[in-house]
Amino acid sequence: MKKFLFLFFLLITNQNFAQLNTFTFEEAEILSIENPKPFVIFIHTDWCKICKMMENTTFKNQEILKELNRNFYFISFNAETKIDINFNKYTFKFKPKGTNSGVHELAEELSNQIYPTLTILNSDYSILMQIESFVNAKDLLQILQKTNQTNP
Repeated sequence: MKKFLFLFFLLITNQNFAQLNTFTFEEAEILSIENPKPFVIFIHTDWCKICKMMENTTFKNQEILKELNRNFYFISFNAETKIDINFNKYTFKFKPKGTNSGVHELAEELSNQIYPTLTILNSDYSILMQIESFVNAKDLLQILQKTNQTNP
């Protein structure tokens, strides 16, 4: 009985926490045809400690989750992914540099290869803003709300 109550409590508790809706570039592009919204692209790498810190703090904040889920298409993008990405009528590819490194063409287009970078695109895919550093939840919430006000 105790195990059942514990499991029940755990399930109820987890329902109170929102999850961030994350899309691929392709998914967000298709969805934006019927429901245009700005794109928030979190450009990161596996080795970036500041990126991990932002993932574990800023993107866990409940207000950030609500704002992103409601008013934006959020894309988490590893700048070193080797997968081809079709976006805005173009196929972007990984560009190897040396034997064990490289960068994706789309990361080059959307950032200055400084990680983390948050790039906000208008629904027409034009770059509205780029932030090349750690952004805490309070500051990001203000940025998202201002973006949402200028892009109803």
